[in-house]
Formats: sequence, C-alpha cells, structure tokens
Amino acid sequence: MLIALVPGWGGGGWLAEIDAAGTVAGPVRWFAESAVLAREVAARERASKPRWLWPTAAAVYPALLRAGVRVGRCHDLELAEALLNGYDGHWGAPKSLGSALARARGLPVPPDPPPRPRDVQASLFALDAEPTAEGEPIAELAEVYRAQLRRVAAVERPERFRLLIAAESAGALAAAEMGHDGLPWSVQRHDALLEQLLGPRPLPGDLPVRLHELAAEVRDAFGGAKVNPDAPADVVRAFGRAGIQIPSTRSWVLKRVEHPAVAPILAYKELSRLFAANGWAWQDTWVSGGRMRPEFVPGAVVSGRWATRGGAALQLPKIARQAVVADPGHVFVVADAASLEPRVLAAISGDRRLAEFAASGDLYTALAADAFDHDRARAKIGMLGALYGQTSGEGGRLAHVLRRRFPEALATVDAAARAGEEGRLVRSWLGRTCPPPGASFEEGAATGEGSPTGDEGGEPPTSDARRAARGRFTRNFLVQATAAEWALILVAGLRRRLHAMPPGPADADGARLVFFQHDEVMVHCRAELADEVSEAVVASAEEARQLLFGPTPVRFPLDLAVVTSYADA
Repeated sequence: MLIALVPGWGGGGWLAEIDAAGTVAGPVRWFAESAVLAREVAARERASKPRWLWPTAAAVYPALLRAGVRVGRCHDLELAEALLNGYDGHWGAPKSLGSALARARGLPVPPDPPPRPRDVQASLFALDAEPTAEGEPIAELAEVYRAQLRRVAAVERPERFRLLIAAESAGALAAAEMGHDGLPWSVQRHDALLEQLLGPRPLPGDLPVRLHELAAEVRDAFGGAKVNPDAPADVVRAFGRAGIQIPSTRSWVLKRVEHPAVAPILAYKELSRLFAANGWAWQDTWVSGGRMRPEFVPGAVVSGRWATRGGAALQLPKIARQAVVADPGHVFVVADAASLEPRVLAAISGDRRLAEFAASGDLYTALAADAFDHDRARAKIGMLGALYGQTSGEGGRLAHVLRRRFPEALATVDAAARAGEEGRLVRSWLGRTCPPPGASFEEGAATGEGSPTGDEGGEPPTSDARRAARGRFTRNFLVQATAAEWALILVAGLRRRLHAMPPGPADADGARLVFFQHDEVMVHCRAELADEVSEAVVASAEEARQLLFGPTPVRFPLDLAVVTSYADA
C-alpha cells in the first residue's frame, strides 16, 4: 500500500491512499493539527506498514520523529527526481515538488527553494505557499509520482533503477533518524581532551595557550622573525629566507624539510585544525543532551556518498573519536567493509580471476601472495593504482602487474574512462549517472581524487588535460558509485532488522543506527544485544550483495568490533 502525505499550510497535512499506477485511490483527508496527523501516521504504520509517498523525508520525517513516530518505508520524491534528472543528463537540476511538477507539465522549471534553517522547528513542515484548492497538494504529488513512474519505466534497466530509488529513500529515513537520535558524546571527555592538548578554553576571539606556545617556537626557530603559522605565505617566505624553497605548506611537503621550525609548524597545524573543527565552539553548536546531532544529507556527493550540512560528522578525526562513548550498559557495534571497491570491480566486471581473490577473506593478502612476494602494502598500492588509472611512479608499475592478471576488470574501468574522455555519461550498476562535461562542480573533489580544474594556480588546463581529468573521474565514478549503492542497501537492510528488535526499557533504546560513513556503520545498542546486532550487520551485508549483484562468487566481508568507545574500533 502507498499512502501520500503532504505537509500543510501552518501545520498538519493531507493524507490519501495511492494505487500502484499513482492514482489517488481514496478520500483525501485533511488534519489541521500536526499532533493528530502524527497519531494517524502511527496508526497507519502499525496497521499496514505502508510505503509513504511524500515530497522529501528531510522536511517531513524529523517532525514525525519528534512526535515519537517512526516509519518503515517511503518514496522520497525529491531524491527520486534528482536521480532521474541525473539519468537524463541534467545533474543538479531543481528537484523540489514544485520544480518536478512544472517539469511534468512541460512548464518552465523554477529553482528549488533554499534549505530551511536548522533551528526552524515547525509543528510539522509548512508549505511555502498556501494551496488554492482543497486536496490539491495530494493531486499534485500523485501527478509527479506518475511522471516519475513513466520516466523510470523508460530507463535502460528499470528494475535496477527502482532498487536505487528504494535504497536512496531508505537512506533518507536512516539519515533523519540518526540526526534525531544523535551520536553518543561525552562532553566531559571531550573537554578533558581539549584541555590536555590545547590548554584551558580561551576567551572568544583568542587562541588556546598551546597554540600561542607553538607560534612562539616557530618564531624562535626562524631566529625571532615575525611568522604567522596561520598564513602559508608567511611560512613559505620564512623558509625562503632560511635558504629553503618550498612550493607550499602542505604537511607532506614540510615533512621532507630538515629545519627546527618543521616540528612546531606541523603540531600547530594539527592542533589548530582540532580547535577550529572540533573545539569548544563546535561542541556548543552540535552537541546537546549527550548527543552529537549533525544533519546528514544523503546522496549529496555525485557518487551517491553522504555529506553533512554542518557538524562535519563525516570528517571526525581519530583523536576526537575518544569522546564518542556508549551509554552505561550499552556498546557500539562498528563494522566496515574490507577492500570494498576492488570487490565491487570484480562483481561488475565479471572478471573470474579477480572474483576468486575477492572470495577470500583478505583480498590484498591474497594478491600479495600471488604477485607481490607476500608484500601486502605493495599489493594494495598496485590495486588502487590499477583501479584509478595510475600510470607513473610505483603505483603505475605495480598496477601494470595487475593489468596483466585481471584484464577484464581493468577493461571495465578503462571503458568508463574512455566514455568520460569522449564526453559521454557513465552510470553506476543501478543507474546513478555522473554529471555531464562542464557541470559546475569539481570532479576530483567530488570523488576524493583532487581538483583537476586548475584551481590551485598556474596555467588553465588544456583541452587534453580536461579530457584526461574527466576520464579519471568517470573511471573512479563507476566503482565508487556502485560501492556507495552496496553500502546504502546494507544500511536499508540493517535499519529494517534493527527496527524489528525488541525495544529497550523505558530509560534505554534497544538498538539504533547512529553513524554511517562511506562503507562503515555503527550501531548503539544494549550490551546484551551485541551478538544479535552483529548478526544483523552481517546478514544485511549479504543481502546487499545478493540484491545488487545476484549470484556472484564475490564476497564482501566486514571487519566487526564491539566497543564502548569509537576510538577503540
């Protein structure tokens, strides 16, 4: 069963049943009060566990969560529209309900409204404009849904694309739940850590004592010259005066320099980053009630990976993870996939020999024994070099070894690279589509490769350089986007299994998914549920393998840890 829910003007909203063809199949009911609407949603969820059709979970679901209501499934119209726009070669086009409705009617498409401020907590999410007729919002939602059904039916592999939309929608529910539940956080441990590393909390606008001390050490190392460690140009000039020419103040550059200023500069950079990104002010903003509460944004990166709108939870440094501490009587079950991307490549390419290695526990150890004299590090460098098209340096030399051993796998990513160089679109296994050439984003930054656009200075790239950069991007995109799909399906399955577990006592939850990053998930649960949760994670990974790739011999093992602090995982 599909039930449409459209939040209403000033709170409350409309509900109506929708049939499989996307037609309104029952009376449209209006609920003037959000609390009454939430109770109706809860009752419908208990009675029939429907799939909810709504404009966007990011706007609707948090309010339901605040009312104590959780749902199992949804079709997130906005996320589906974004996937379809990308498939049609219009990555980044407007995707809101109003934009999608105009597109379905062949009218000029308006831009999306700006995101609502994080601190806006309406009784339920209110529409930006008052409807002109009773029941009209449901009719418009159904019209867009029907248009999406037609567009999905027209893609090359509609069954895969339906799975992609379902997984993306489930991810939206998981993201809202994680933001609502929060990541357990010890303010006391974080404060102690900051004081140990930086000194007492400084006054607003000042730096901590330890940063002042390191800045003084830097000046002393340069003979008392005035040098600001926060100003890269200052540091480069100071080294120049000392007879040392460096192109930048990047850490890997400084580590090659022999000079007494290097150690305090590196220490300053690390602690300054901690103070700015995860210091006291950050904690004041993003931690409340013993929980860090970032706003996760599913599908924010072109490959389908998530981002956060504030909080920087996906860039939490290892040192700050010491503050992620389970509640008394609880533990974290932390799992991450081992060598995920080479295994994904084995599955999508059908390379039988690579699949044999990917059926083993540690893929890199198996490769090392086969081709690299049991040197696991060289095997990993070679595989990543082959995966991302490295042709020079040690990575390029080692990749050449693997290219001879796994020609089908390398031919798959080579074909994706050629398609990118020729300006064609590349799609993931389920149909997520890369942006077209010239899209307004940094391709390398979107996939973690680094910007190929010449933004770091110097001459603008030539057309050949741009083609090569796009080829590297599409080579990466094929594997990274498919890996993101595997992880997202895992999250959807795990979320479903956790919801089926018995709830905890009145003062404690049973098991909650509290963190998801690329190929890593973390569940906060009562200690006695740790084994059951671990089994659920493994079962969800196996389900993701089967749903995504069918009868492949490739396995996707997980590294599992049960800990009371994230730093111990």
